[in-house]
Amino acid sequence: MMENQKLTNWLTTAYEEHASDLHISVGMPPAIRVNGMLHTLDQPAVKPVDTLEMVRDILSEKQLNELSANGELDFSFSIHGLSRFRVNAFRQRSCYSLAFRLIPQNVPRLASLHLPMVLEKLCERPHGLFLVTGPTGSGKSTTLAALIDNMNQTMRRHIITLEDPIEYLHKHNKCIIQQREIGNDTESFAMGLRAALRQDPDVIMVGEMRDLETIRTALTAAETGHLVLATLHTNDSVQTIDRIIDVFTADQQGQIRIQLAAELVAIVSQRLFPSADFNGRCVATEILINNPAISHLIREKKIYQIPSVIQMNRSEGMQSMNTCVQELLARRQIASESVEPYLLRR
Repeated sequence: MMENQKLTNWLTTAYEEHASDLHISVGMPPAIRVNGMLHTLDQPAVKPVDTLEMVRDILSEKQLNELSANGELDFSFSIHGLSRFRVNAFRQRSCYSLAFRLIPQNVPRLASLHLPMVLEKLCERPHGLFLVTGPTGSGKSTTLAALIDNMNQTMRRHIITLEDPIEYLHKHNKCIIQQREIGNDTESFAMGLRAALRQDPDVIMVGEMRDLETIRTALTAAETGHLVLATLHTNDSVQTIDRIIDVFTADQQGQIRIQLAAELVAIVSQRLFPSADFNGRCVATEILINNPAISHLIREKKIYQIPSVIQMNRSEGMQSMNTCVQELLARRQIASESVEPYLLRR
C-alpha cells in the first residue's frame, strides 16, 4: 500500500471541513458532504487515470483482484495522524469511483449523540435482539459504537463485533472487545455469527443483518442467552419487523413471529436532519421497546397497530418519529424546511 498525495490532500480537506463523506468520480471535481449537503472542491475534474492510480495505491493485491472480479469492494483505510475511513470502490462506465466515509478517531460517548438515555438501560439486558435501523448515512454505526463504548466503561462483558469493514476501533477497558472484519477475519456475517456462539460472548454486534441465515442465527443467539446488537436498512419499527418475518418462507413465519416476539428488546429507528443553524446535524429517533402489548401484536400478525402502542407508552421510553421531530422543531434544534420533504413522504 502506497501513499497517494492527491488523495491524501483531498481527504485532509474533507477532515478539516468536518465533512462526513468524500466522493471521487471521473468527469467532475471531488465533492465532500458537509451537514448532509454536497459541495465540490476547487479542483480540476477527476480523470480515469487518477482513480485507477488511487485504487492501485491503497488496495492490496488480493483486494484489487476482488474489485476487478466483482466490480465493487468495501474496505477500511487510514491515514496516520488524520482519520480512519470506510471506503467503497466501484466500477462505473469502465472507470473507478470511490466513496469515503470519515470515521472519528474517538468513539463518541452516548450522551454526546443526544440519544434518549433509555437506550443505556436497554443495553443492560442480559440477552435479546436490539436493532438500530435507518437509511444509509443515518448514523447507525455510530450509535452502535457508542452503545458498545458505554458497556466498555460500565460493565464486564465479552463483546464480539462483526463488521464490514471495521469502523470505530475499541480498546479493552472493563470489557474484552474482539472486532472481526468480514472478508479478512471471517468469510461472512452468517459464518462469523455461527462461530461467535462458540467463543463465549456476552454481546455480539452484527454490522448488518443482510440475509436469511444471518437473521436466523441472530435470533438463535438472542434465544440462547446473548445480547445481539444489529442494524437493518429499514425506516421504522413496523417495516423492520415485516422485513425480518418476510425473509422466511410462509411455513416458517409463524415460528419466527414467536421467536421475535419473545427475544426482541427494542428497535431504534433514526434519521439525521441538518441543525437549525446548518452547523451540524441532529438525530431524530423512533423507539419501540418490546413489552407484553408489542409482543402480542407481533405474534398475532397485528404489526400495523404498533404505532398506536408506541404513542400510548411514552412513560416506558417509547416515542414515535413524528413526536421526536415535532419536539426538535419546538426546541428550534432543526429547521422546518429541512424536515418538510420527509414529513410530506409520511
